[in-house]
Amino acid sequence: MKRRGDDNEDEEQKLDVLAQALASLREAGDVRAFLEDLCTPAELEAMSDRWRVVPLLRQGVPYREIHELTQVSVTTIGRVARTLERGTGGYALALRRRCRSTSARNA
Repeated sequence: MKRRGDDNEDEEQKLDVLAQALASLREAGDVRAFLEDLCTPAELEAMSDRWRVVPLLRQGVPYREIHELTQVSVTTIGRVARTLERGTGGYALALRRRCRSTSARNA
């Protein structure tokens, strides 16, 4: 990520503004449109790849098998796994909420 100076507070504020914009979108289609406008195709692919790996890691699928299933690099899989273990909890929260909403629709 490109850094402009050492003002971490300014960077945090910018990220908060972006997070608020995402949180304001209620429908998946609206989020998708926003992401497609915001990100390059390569960025979208990278984020989609990371997200596809999360449920498989949570299920305990081995890295090599995840790679075979998704074609996501083992390096990326390892990075996602480390973030699941030591990150801020965002992946786990999104996965729990996705599972709840899927369960509610199937009930």
